[in-house]
Amino acid sequence: MRTEDQGLWLQEQVREALSRAESLYISGSGSKAFLQTAPEAPCRRLSVEGHCGLVEYEPGELVITVRAGTPLARVEALLAEHGQMLAFEPPAFGPTATIGGTLACGLSGPRRPYTGSARDFVLGCRMLNGQGQRLSFGGRVIKNVAGFDVSRLMVGSAGTLGVLLELSLKVLPRPECELTLSFDGTAEEALLRMSEWGRAAWPLSALVHDGERILMRLSGSERALQAAHRQLGGEALPMASTFWHDWREQRLAWFQDETPLWRLSLAPTCPLPALPGTWRIDWGGSLRWFKTHASPEDIFLAMARVGGHARHFRGGSVSLRHQPLPVPLQALQQRLRTAFDPYGVFRVNPALNQILT
Repeated sequence: MRTEDQGLWLQEQVREALSRAESLYISGSGSKAFLQTAPEAPCRRLSVEGHCGLVEYEPGELVITVRAGTPLARVEALLAEHGQMLAFEPPAFGPTATIGGTLACGLSGPRRPYTGSARDFVLGCRMLNGQGQRLSFGGRVIKNVAGFDVSRLMVGSAGTLGVLLELSLKVLPRPECELTLSFDGTAEEALLRMSEWGRAAWPLSALVHDGERILMRLSGSERALQAAHRQLGGEALPMASTFWHDWREQRLAWFQDETPLWRLSLAPTCPLPALPGTWRIDWGGSLRWFKTHASPEDIFLAMARVGGHARHFRGGSVSLRHQPLPVPLQALQQRLRTAFDPYGVFRVNPALNQILT
């Protein structure tokens, strides 16, 4: 099926579901299906995989526009040919990941605190709402936009607001050089040192603790990185690109067993909560990966005490996967869903009790 026909087919499927009072759940390649529970029947899968291809790319303008079903690997390879990258360093979690699914899940990699999140790089989008209407938001150029930026609202919405058709993204040049330094230290020591480094003017592009070491990635000119190495000390990590790829894609051994893995967002300097389990630290301290058999209620309570947020990410069997939103935010979220999908065509999976962030 031609891409143009695929776009019309998607529109027809939404309209048909509306006329038959059916429910749809939107899917890319399924590489991130573990983030959701299986939708309750009756519910029909609507795949955007066939709606793929490059719409426009101007390397000199640092902007690319692609259809939502385009493989993420294809987008990254094209950018690499021109010395550019998706600066939010998205995890793929599989070779078939699509750019639409990547943005719908709203996940960003270890570069996120230093260059921005996935949402920060979306300039515009085309989509289908719950009535099968084609809507367009934002644009294909880097400029200030007055009013509410709906295109960025789609990032992390997990298919609950509409079907993404096209995305226009800001891209950045790849760094001239990168250097990863390794320092011994416990998780508690890591939080202190990360806070100290974060307040300085180092050219940081990642800062994590892997359970045994603090790993600092620096990006910039070779001369600047050599000067930073002399001042900071530490040991240069060999095969650093492999480590960062495996960290981002959760291929390291610690991530592999079936112990429930939680994703905790909290202030970078916040101490580790007093819960049984093991930790990995990302984003300079503001993202904590936590493996535990503690109950969701205990985790949510601990996060509420420090102003943080928790969601079950993968592994094990967990009854409650997302920390509930405050009542006012739940009401706002429902109003947004009603505005985009007034008849409830797009199924909200039971595990998705909030728009992902």
